[in-house]
Amino acid sequence: MVHFPRARLDTSFAALADTTRRAVLEQLGRADASITDLAVKFDMTLTGMKKHVGVLEHVGLVTTEKVGRVRTCRLGPRRLDEETAWIERYRQLWAARFDELDEVVEELKRREKIDGRDERH
Repeated sequence: MVHFPRARLDTSFAALADTTRRAVLEQLGRADASITDLAVKFDMTLTGMKKHVGVLEHVGLVTTEKVGRVRTCRLGPRRLDEETAWIERYRQLWAARFDELDEVVEELKRREKIDGRDERH
């Protein structure tokens, strides 16, 4: 059984729970951008965007670099491997449960078909 550091998963999923932060990650996946550019793109105040970027930076999904008065954002070093593994573990669990449910349903259909034939004869 794989164990995942709860605090790290909690902060990662909390960061990813916000639509704006996910959109910022998508944008940065296409090209680096300044906080100002991101704020304009998302029709948000500079302070609001700084907070979103700060959350993403805290979990390692974004890095920033200040050159002069401009703070440029880019994707960070984290690749969400632990989060992906956690999701995959539960995807497999649910897939197995649905497979078992499918077997039960098929067995019930088979029995119903057999019972239906017996009643007619």
